[in-house]
Amino acid sequence: MWQSLMDLGYGFGLALEPHNLFWCFVGVLIGNLIGVLPGTGALTAISMLLPLTYAMQPVPAILMLAGIFYGSQYGGAIGAILLNLPSHPPHAVTCLDGYPMTRKGKGGTALGITMLASFFAASFGIIVMVFASPLLVSVAFKFGPTELFSIMLLGLIAGSTMSRGSPVKGIAMTLIGLLLGCVGTDVETGQQRFNFGLVELSDGVELVSIAMGVFGIADFLRHVNRMKHIGSLQPVRFKDMRPSRAEIKEAFFPMLRGTLVGTLFGAMPGTGPTITTFIAYALEQKVSRTPEKYGTGMIGGVAAPEAASHSKTQVDFIPTMSLGIPGDAVMALLLGALLIHGIQPGPRLISEHPDIFWGLIASFWVGNVMLMVLNVPLIGVWVKLLQVPYRLLFPSALFFICIGAYSVNNDIFAVYEVLFFGIAGAVFMALDFPIAPILLGYVLGPMVEENFRRSLTLSRGNMMTFVSHPISGTILGLIVLLLALQTFFAVRARFFHGSRLPRPPVLQAE
Repeated sequence: MWQSLMDLGYGFGLALEPHNLFWCFVGVLIGNLIGVLPGTGALTAISMLLPLTYAMQPVPAILMLAGIFYGSQYGGAIGAILLNLPSHPPHAVTCLDGYPMTRKGKGGTALGITMLASFFAASFGIIVMVFASPLLVSVAFKFGPTELFSIMLLGLIAGSTMSRGSPVKGIAMTLIGLLLGCVGTDVETGQQRFNFGLVELSDGVELVSIAMGVFGIADFLRHVNRMKHIGSLQPVRFKDMRPSRAEIKEAFFPMLRGTLVGTLFGAMPGTGPTITTFIAYALEQKVSRTPEKYGTGMIGGVAAPEAASHSKTQVDFIPTMSLGIPGDAVMALLLGALLIHGIQPGPRLISEHPDIFWGLIASFWVGNVMLMVLNVPLIGVWVKLLQVPYRLLFPSALFFICIGAYSVNNDIFAVYEVLFFGIAGAVFMALDFPIAPILLGYVLGPMVEENFRRSLTLSRGNMMTFVSHPISGTILGLIVLLLALQTFFAVRARFFHGSRLPRPPVLQAE
């Protein structure tokens, strides 16, 4: 522990050097601004600024790119809460309760809770990185394809139960997401699957197109004739952004549980931040005494996924830096930035390049403090978006969505994908189908399939490999327990409580 504190002090010495501090500030400022814009995100910003790092020293280059990454997490939540537009896929879950809070005139409160949850979770994730890096790296080495399949399957089953309304509709939307994940080139055989002869679908359906379509365009299409403001007509004052003591108390335990979920998944290589937010939301809904209210503007539905996203973002650097295994596309870009500067990520990174590792960890705290300071004055600017008439906001947001979708691969076909999923999402919403499980199935489906096939290849087709491995067997046991508990609670709610109700026909009609 003493050695870790000494190394952290060395990192702060590097992070607080004027030129490193400047590039850290540039990164978090750009990330925050990029995250707010609908249709853009850290992936787009880092892709555009990656060539700039060629002429920079490794430490300021990595500090700037990392600042863009976690800075966009702050900004992405703002777009999800105020406009129902997740510029980054993990914030899709935040839309479920954040946007309803805005519709109720509590957008400022949701932003204040998000800021507190983000800083708390990021600080916890940094502490974990400082004191538990060697342990987490040793645990990460034990996760092979068998264990990854089991944990992905757990996330798929747990996340699919988060949908409101009919469970059958939630399962149906998850299956649609799984089918969308199968589109493209088969990794094992190289053959095209479900692309309907379209060359543009050879690499699969774009995740950004799905997220922006079903969450952004769909909502615009359903309210295109609304010419009033998005939120309450009451002006939002600065004090409205400060949560009350009761609201902070209500958000504390969801914040804590989301932080722990994000920390757990951050240590596992190959798991992106999207699955983390889905599982954190599903867990919060399960432990809540009023799960039916989730999706209508619950503080826990905002605090839990945002905390999970930020703790995951910080801890996710452990497998990326120490094992060379990126958790998502953004981490893959950061991995590429290290390789550009001749730095090989792996177990020897901490000893061979302590300036990179410990300078980066110290910059996380410096950058998060900067974000807190920046968002106090700037968050009022974002809340002012509530005063924008819908007739002006609608074409402006559509413009940014099209730019964001096009900029991923410089392909106009991605814009058509956004339009298709926007129309489909509007239809599903009109039929009262939950649309969030679509994104969950799309994200987890390919990873479940890939690790399942890889596990069978290594075990020569022996299905018992999923049970014989201790970690995998334990996770599968948790899945069985989860399904059993869900069945028990469903049966009890339908028969036991129903028998005590005086007027069951009236309740059934409702």
